[in-house]
Amino acid sequence: MRCRVHRAASVLLIIAAVCPARADEAVKSPAFATVAELSSGFHSLYAQNFLEAREKFDSWESQHPDEPFGQVAIAASYLFEELYRQGVLSSDFFLNEKRFLHGIEGKPDPARMKSFQEALNHARKLAKERLAKNTRDPEALFALTLAAGMESNADMMLKKQHIESLKRLKEGNEYAKGLLAEQPDANDAYVALGSANYIIGSLSGGARFFLMFGGIHGDKKLGMQQLGKTIEGGRYLQPFAKILLALAARREKQGPLAQKLLRELSEEFPESPLYAAEYAKAMGRPIPAELRP
Repeated sequence: MRCRVHRAASVLLIIAAVCPARADEAVKSPAFATVAELSSGFHSLYAQNFLEAREKFDSWESQHPDEPFGQVAIAASYLFEELYRQGVLSSDFFLNEKRFLHGIEGKPDPARMKSFQEALNHARKLAKERLAKNTRDPEALFALTLAAGMESNADMMLKKQHIESLKRLKEGNEYAKGLLAEQPDANDAYVALGSANYIIGSLSGGARFFLMFGGIHGDKKLGMQQLGKTIEGGRYLQPFAKILLALAARREKQGPLAQKLLRELSEEFPESPLYAAEYAKAMGRPIPAELRP
């Protein structure tokens, strides 16, 4: 009897030792568990407080130098800032067919793009080091998915390097499929899939037919549905998916959806003039003088 009690107590001690370790491991996973410092950084980013966001990401990354997601977040801060500065995150850009399909007028800021690329390269290096140890590492696949998606957006809209952009779209799709097979709840990854499907689906029929021979497909409806998945269950990229889906909805003349998403963004980030101005446009209202760029 006493032996059975000792054995039971030993089992309980082992469980007690193992469970906290697993819980702690999950908490440290930045891609698949909400990390307060990163969430705060992304909130600053979506509020267009770019330097503040970068300081928070740099601080977290310095404490977790082996995590590729830290460098992904830093890269996102540079890309989002440049997209904002160039007016890409606006209905003026999305509703202008020439600009939407061919990119910005002029060139992006070279210093900002250099910092963006350096962070991406570092993220990829860390991710591939993890894949060398485990080819199905979800953290690495997540970082590579977002890196490819961000670089594709930069190539398409900022650098106007459309062939390179399409290569990155295809690369991102492959990483995303591998990631979602391992981690089906990685809903932030649907931003990469959704934006790719929507942009390619917006091309002319002839262009889409040509791309099919390279294994590149696009579907606007599917792209919008995928952005919706990030909105429903994303951790860090939910607001970004809302921006993209709201602007896509305006292109597709889905006014109520665009109005709903932009109202939510303006309420979540009242300090940002961007969402309030876009909400006013979607509602057909005058833009207050203090919100004009």
